[in-house]
Amino acid sequence: MPVVSIPAAEALARLGEFDTIVDARSESEYAEDRLPGAVNWPSLNDAERRLVGTEYKQVSPFVAQKRGAALVARNIAAHIEREVLDKPKDWKPLVYCWRGGKRSGSLALVLGQIGFRVHLVEGGYREYRRAVIAELETLPPAFDYRVVCGTTGSGKSRLLQRLAALGAQVLDLEQLAEHRGSVLGLVPGTRQPGQKQFESRLWQALRGFDPARPVFVESESRKVGDLRVPERLIERMRASPCVQLDLSLDARVRFLMDDYHFFVSDTPAFCERLQALRVLRGNEVVKGWQAAAQAGRHAEVVRELLVSHYDPIYLQSMKRNFAGFAAPRAVLAWDGSAASLEAAARGALDLT
Repeated sequence: MPVVSIPAAEALARLGEFDTIVDARSESEYAEDRLPGAVNWPSLNDAERRLVGTEYKQVSPFVAQKRGAALVARNIAAHIEREVLDKPKDWKPLVYCWRGGKRSGSLALVLGQIGFRVHLVEGGYREYRRAVIAELETLPPAFDYRVVCGTTGSGKSRLLQRLAALGAQVLDLEQLAEHRGSVLGLVPGTRQPGQKQFESRLWQALRGFDPARPVFVESESRKVGDLRVPERLIERMRASPCVQLDLSLDARVRFLMDDYHFFVSDTPAFCERLQALRVLRGNEVVKGWQAAAQAGRHAEVVRELLVSHYDPIYLQSMKRNFAGFAAPRAVLAWDGSAASLEAAARGALDLT
C-alpha cells in the first residue's frame, strides 16, 4: 500500500486518528522532545548515527550510505518482529523523523509494503517544532484566565488539582515543568524536561481547552525552575483577573513541612539547597538557617523563610506584575483541611 505524506499541520490536527505515532529518530533526539504520544523506533541509534557520520566525513558518502542502509534494515526488521507482528491489517501508523527523509521514509516504505496504511509527516519533527512555536504565539490569547494568587505554601497547586477534579480547565505549569517554582522546588532525584519538551506539553494542554470556558492557572513568574514560560502566555496571565487563596502562617508552615517532607527527612539535602539563597540573604543568615535545620528545628527555618524571604519577594512581584492582584475577584480562605479546600474550589468555580 502506498505511503501517504501529509503536511505537519494536518498531521497534528489528526493525531487522534492514528493507532501509533512512531518516532524513527535516535533515542537522544526522542528524549529531548517528540510528538505527543509518540513511541521510539530508531532507524539508527545514537552510536550508529555517530559511526555513519564519521564514515561519511572520513571515508566517503558512498561507504557511509552502505553502512547506514545495512544498519537501518537490521533495525527495521527488529522493530517489525518486536512491535508489528501482532498488529491487525487496519492498523494505521503515523511515522516521522527529523526532516521526514530517509529514516522515517525507509520505515514507512517497509510498513506500506506489508500492507498497512502508513502516513508520513512532511518535514518531520522540524516542521512539528515550527508549528508548536507558531501556535504558542497564537493559542495563549485565545483564552480567558483566572490567576490563582497566594503566598508560598498557601496551597495554590492543591487548589488547581481540586479544580481539575471538579471539571475546571486547569493549566498547571508546575506540573508540566516538573518543578514547584522556587529555590526548593525541584524534588530530589528528579530532573526537569528540556525547554522543547516543556513547550510541547504546554502546547498540547492549550490545544485541549475550550475558549468558551475560563482557564485556571497559578501566578507563576517567567521561569519555572530552569524553564521559560512563553512570553505570550505570561502577558495574558499578567493582564487577567486574580483569585486570592489565603492560609494562615501556622497552617502554611505545617503544609510545607508535609509537602516538602523529603527535606525534613534529609537535612543535608535541605541545607545544600539553602546555599542558593546566600546571594540574596547573606552568608550569615543562611548559615543560621542551616544550623537550625541541623539541630532539628525545621519548622522554625520554614517559618523564617516565609516571613523574611518568600512573602516579601512574592508580594512585591505580584504588585508589580499582575494587574488584578490589588483587587482580586475573590479572596478564598481555607484552613488546610480537605473540606475547606473543597469549599474554596467551589467558590472559585462560582466566579466563572
